[in-house]
Amino acid sequence: MTTRPSPKDLIWLHIGAGSFHRAHQAVYLHRLREQGDDEDRRWQLALGNIRADMAPLLQALQQQDGRYTLETVTPQGHRAYETIRSVRQIVPWDAQLKALVKTGADPRTRVISFTVTEAGYYLDHSHQLDPRNPDLAADLEGQRGTIYGALAAILQARMEAQAGPLTLLNCDNLRHNGERFFSGLQQFLRLRAQDALLDWVMQHVSSPNSMVDRITPRPTPSVRQRVLEVTGVDDPCALMAESFIQWVIEDDFRAGRPALEKVGVELVPSVLPYEEAKIRILNASHSCIAWAGTLIGLQYIHEGTSNAAIRKLAYDYVTQDVIGCLSPSPLDLESYRDMTLARFGNPAIEDTNQRVAADGFSKIPGFIRPTIADSLERGHVPSSTAILPALFFVFLQHWAAGQLPYDYQDGVFDPGAVRRMLAAPDPLRAFCADTLLWGPLAATPALEQLLRDALAVVKEWLVASTTMPAHSS
Repeated sequence: MTTRPSPKDLIWLHIGAGSFHRAHQAVYLHRLREQGDDEDRRWQLALGNIRADMAPLLQALQQQDGRYTLETVTPQGHRAYETIRSVRQIVPWDAQLKALVKTGADPRTRVISFTVTEAGYYLDHSHQLDPRNPDLAADLEGQRGTIYGALAAILQARMEAQAGPLTLLNCDNLRHNGERFFSGLQQFLRLRAQDALLDWVMQHVSSPNSMVDRITPRPTPSVRQRVLEVTGVDDPCALMAESFIQWVIEDDFRAGRPALEKVGVELVPSVLPYEEAKIRILNASHSCIAWAGTLIGLQYIHEGTSNAAIRKLAYDYVTQDVIGCLSPSPLDLESYRDMTLARFGNPAIEDTNQRVAADGFSKIPGFIRPTIADSLERGHVPSSTAILPALFFVFLQHWAAGQLPYDYQDGVFDPGAVRRMLAAPDPLRAFCADTLLWGPLAATPALEQLLRDALAVVKEWLVASTTMPAHSS
């Protein structure tokens, strides 16, 4: 059984039991427990989930006292293995999230972090909640299936118990993630008419921005097999990540925090320059390589990165458009670009195009549209950036024709609406008019001409490249 926190312990609750948390935030807290003093070891990591999909993993972790094996791989192919011991409490899943609410409302809980993917915040192009989303609509009626519904229940119980202040820490790839999540939470509470709770939250809760980075593929049976061969432990919870890791957080913790700076976390006044570089250079290039690689029949990110034409698409996008938008910067943007492509080219990671290509309807507005908007505003034609949404447009055409080699997963797109868009007399014009994707740029002549030119380049590139074999989705 995992260790129950003692009365003197402090609890860090994380919501979202997926691979990224276990290869990132949990690793930093593990290092702190291993390297820190008694005060550092007071912090106990509790792990839970909002939905039932992770219940088997949570049960497996419970049987292993929260321990699991992390395999890391360098770009040179060196593999290392470590047992992560930071998870001290498994919060079992139940439909009403009673155990999660109880843990979150515990006065010893001082930080609640979460990873629910970019699509899990249900924000439109104006960063407002979209109450039309079925999941969000259900939570507005009292369910607990989204991060807002779950945290509203936790915060209500915390207010009633007078459990004290709290920090809510967003660890997803969402620009201004703390601010935008916190704004969404406020909107959610207003829509529910929970005015007293909203007042309490504004007085007792902080939500700092953060930036997280580590490539973490979905675990495969081969990871478990390698762990068994090397360590002798048959670990169903084993996972793999690249050796690179980074975490930057605005130092605004309302109820105290672990000494994360001891283990390499960067505590800063503002994450903005780090966030913009990561989202625009790393995340957008990742999507570019995944969409392009899929279209010519490749399975893995490293295969696309090794393809000279695809690598040039990503390189030109950053060099010709992004660096100009982000300069001046405290980061060496050219070096960051080169390091990013080197990380993507790591063949040992075996990160799939399917994983990275997902959630395009969140990634276009979050990762790509800002560079187009910024470039147009300063009189620069972002031709290289326009290639990325043009790739996604062709990717959607292949999806609609049943020609993708995998199921496309997207938390916010409407399949019926996308099919109607692609069946329009001018599908590209309809694509450019989608406000979910383009916000204020939607239906503007500048955007449409930019994407028409880019689409011509993409089609010419596809003709010159290996024809992707047809597959049934």
